Amino acid sequence: MEPQKIAKQMIDFYKASFDNTFTAMTMLQQQMEKMTGMLVEQSTWLPEEGRKVLQEWVKAYKKGREDFKAAADENFARVESFFAESETSAPIKAAANS
Repeated sequence: MEPQKIAKQMIDFYKASFDNTFTAMTMLQQQMEKMTGMLVEQSTWLPEEGRKVLQEWVKAYKKGREDFKAAADENFARVESFFAESETSAPIKAAANS
């Protein structure tokens, strides 16, 4: 098997693994967000400032998660385009060497 195909398959596997793991992590964080929301609603002793802090904390978590996913997707796309370019240039190089 050609090295480019092996590398592409490895990248595809890593991307699928990352996407599945990220989805599971997102589900856990969403569950945490729901639990935090219920805690805030039921906590009469918690001052309004504390509630706002918890809400901002959840927003920061979401933003960080979305930024991380965007960066990972961008870098996977870069790697995929690198291998796509090397696949198209490999036949040209082989023909030139013949």
